[in-house]
Amino acid sequence: MPVNSFKNYFLSWAPDTSALSRPYYLAVANLLEQDIRSGKLAPGTKLPPQRELADYLDINFTTVTRAYNLCRERQLIYGSTGRGTFVSPLPGSAGEETARERDLLDLGMVNGFDTVNRQIIEATEAVLKKGYLEKLYSYTASFGHLHQRAAAVNWMKKFNVSCDEEHTALFSGSQNAISAALLSLFKLGDTLAVDYFTYANLIGAARLAHIRLHPVPGDAGGMLPEKLDEVCRRHRISGIFLMPNCANPTGITLSDERKRMLAEVIGRHGLILIEDDTAVLPPEGDYRSLYSLLPDQTLYIGGTLRYLCGGLRVTAAAFPERFRSDLLNGLFHLNIRTSSLDAEIMTELILSGKAEHVLQEKYRLSLRANRIFDRIFPEAVPAADGAFFRIVELPDSLSRQQETEALFEAAGVKVQHSGRFTVLSRPGRNFLRLSLSSAGSDKKLRTALMLVKMAMGKI
Repeated sequence: MPVNSFKNYFLSWAPDTSALSRPYYLAVANLLEQDIRSGKLAPGTKLPPQRELADYLDINFTTVTRAYNLCRERQLIYGSTGRGTFVSPLPGSAGEETARERDLLDLGMVNGFDTVNRQIIEATEAVLKKGYLEKLYSYTASFGHLHQRAAAVNWMKKFNVSCDEEHTALFSGSQNAISAALLSLFKLGDTLAVDYFTYANLIGAARLAHIRLHPVPGDAGGMLPEKLDEVCRRHRISGIFLMPNCANPTGITLSDERKRMLAEVIGRHGLILIEDDTAVLPPEGDYRSLYSLLPDQTLYIGGTLRYLCGGLRVTAAAFPERFRSDLLNGLFHLNIRTSSLDAEIMTELILSGKAEHVLQEKYRLSLRANRIFDRIFPEAVPAADGAFFRIVELPDSLSRQQETEALFEAAGVKVQHSGRFTVLSRPGRNFLRLSLSSAGSDKKLRTALMLVKMAMGKI
């Protein structure tokens, strides 16, 4: 029995000791997760010190440490040096925004300069005046009305993607297109090759779909083809996820030569390629999409459309005939189709030419935001033209995501740590991804970046 009595001693979390079973570290971790997900332990709750909890449970201190570390890996808790261990907010959890959160300046979410909305409103008004508005409310077009898909086909041609309406579908945003692809084109336990740092929402969706992600080394030019080939020869790899333009979070853009070399490896190993294209503007000159190099193996997601308006949950995807049945069945059964009204507004923006005007305006705002960033962080890695986010390197001491983000929140600004963007526990590099598009104004952006700079100066 424990030496100390806890009858009159308060513990912020006192799990049921009768529910413990071997292995104890896993039992403690599971009990903690259960109480967090049930709402019994609210976000921000300070957990008992590990020695006190070990004494209460009559188990070894290192067992509790191991349980806490496991819950930290599950992103359920985080530690703050000198303050203790706290319950994390659950991803996607509802809950009222606190006054503190409202006061924080936001450099976390990349929302695409949503203050640019005049032409979005004009397109919405034009749609509402159309004589066939009632048809948009039908439930029959599960992957987009024909004329909407035709507009998407014309848009994707600007990005060197040649397809037709029968091999195009509309999704409720890029994230849902990725989720549908993982669940319909892959099997339980399949493995995808990804960059060391990759799209955070892909990581979350892959976990839910029980798809493994295998990081592939890269350099300043992106994923290394020879390393991808090595990974494919050593492991059973089914697919690959790439963001060829201003990859999130690193900002790396693949050169045409790197694309060609990667496409050769992908084609030789027969991988399914998910290409999430997030270029801000349609490219000029002899641009080559990965889809154009591997049209029979690629699901192309027109991620540029995500930048038109954060409230328009719609994007287009092109796919080969071999994916058609599985992908459209997945879209139908998952019921993550886009709103017909949103799709019609997107169609109006494309056909009227307003889509390019909106993106041009946002591109100009991004150039201005990048100049502000470069004046405050002149030593930072250069970014692709029109980048909506930048990265700032961190010392090795700030390797833990939640603790680091909490540190900057204490300074008054929301940021996102590189730990969000990797499946590796020790990726060997730590950085902040700072959104340039979410602060709301140049003044607020400048203030937020200065807060980050000052906080880093105190580390």
